[in-house]
Amino acid sequence: MPYIGNEVPAYFQASPAVVRFNGDNSDTTFALGRTIGSVQDILVSVDGVVQDSAAYTVPDGSTLTFSEAPSTGTNNIFVYFLEPNAGSVTPATENKGNFKLGGLFRTNSQNVSTNVTILATENANATGPITIDSGVTLTIESGGRFVTL
Repeated sequence: MPYIGNEVPAYFQASPAVVRFNGDNSDTTFALGRTIGSVQDILVSVDGVVQDSAAYTVPDGSTLTFSEAPSTGTNNIFVYFLEPNAGSVTPATENKGNFKLGGLFRTNSQNVSTNVTILATENANATGPITIDSGVTLTIESGGRFVTL
């Protein structure tokens, strides 16, 4: 499916997928499980015979609709997606950061209210001063580093 913007990096793409359906000689619609831009984005086979795109439509981008019901069979309808499926990654809330003025300022809390450990394989920083609540422990393992700016 065409899109506006930079090419999607390979690590945000899934390989082309295949879905199979069972024909019953009466149903003409099948949910693809993802959205496509046109019938040219898929290859459809029924009983091992590749179908011309005139034999089906995808009117809403996600429902394969045949002009005639495919024959009865188990997994006899085969749909191969011809392009990678682009996705997105949404970081966990605690990893997003707090920004103001369009990202010019990054803010952080001024107190540590839960136990936290900086692992030996980690570096951490905070803009201070910071206060560690009573009964709360900030542990920095040997090899780890914590810097207050």
